[in-house]
Amino acid sequence: MVVKPDWLRVKAPQWERVGSVKDILRDLELNTVCEEASCPNIGECFHHGTATFLIMGPACTRACPYCDIDFEKKPQVLDPTEPDRLAEAVRRMGLNHVVITSVNRDDLPDGGASQFVRCIEQIREISAGTTIEVLIPDLCGNWQALETILRAEPDVLNHNTETVPRLYKRTRPQGDYLRSLDLLKRARQLAPWVYTKSGIMVGLSETDAEVRAVMRDLREVDCDILTIGQYLQPTAKHLGVDSFVHPDQFAAWESAGQELGFLQIVASPLTRSSYHAEQVKALMEQYPRPRPPAIGG
Repeated sequence: MVVKPDWLRVKAPQWERVGSVKDILRDLELNTVCEEASCPNIGECFHHGTATFLIMGPACTRACPYCDIDFEKKPQVLDPTEPDRLAEAVRRMGLNHVVITSVNRDDLPDGGASQFVRCIEQIREISAGTTIEVLIPDLCGNWQALETILRAEPDVLNHNTETVPRLYKRTRPQGDYLRSLDLLKRARQLAPWVYTKSGIMVGLSETDAEVRAVMRDLREVDCDILTIGQYLQPTAKHLGVDSFVHPDQFAAWESAGQELGFLQIVASPLTRSSYHAEQVKALMEQYPRPRPPAIGG
């Protein structure tokens, strides 16, 4: 058994604020990845009034052994009221930046792209000043579905590569490393004004050289933002932790990422893909990108 080090201790949240956010989520019958995936930062994020909304769930069509989202339940029919309820939560919480992610919905022809679009459109209608980040699955390589999402004009297109290629078979058996890179490359080509983002987890036996190789691959497809965080085993039935990576190593990766040209890289033991995602607003002000009139035909 690998003992969790001191640097992974999380401060106790102020439950009054956490409870306020939870009340909104329960009232509107919404899911968050913060809760469904047992995120260690749930207290801090809820305390600051932020949340990453999980749409089309909570049941997933894939069974990644590191993830705490349920894959044993049968996926539900898409709820047409979900986009309205999500937009109302954004309004009630007063969010300046919102992250929308989803379970994998390989049972749907478009992988759920149409639901992402409806959520983006409703948020734009009810809270025009809120910047929107979508953290999407690989859509089984359906690039028409990707274009559909990009036409809705999210501010950030996030897709996690999750780990190094050598570990895909063990950690992400239904995923494909090259497909994930291709998704990010196509997103840049289809919508060059969108800020592209990806994330990886460490502590699963990857080497420093392998992590740096992934970082180079991401820059080759012009990925703007990268997050690197420590994998934590959700339950005893999930994939075990091979090692707890020292903060100094995260600092070294962050420095390497800056040298490679990422516009933003966040690397620390508790970093998660959506952790402090609202900081992207500052990045957008520093590196503005004009939007074209429309995408595609």
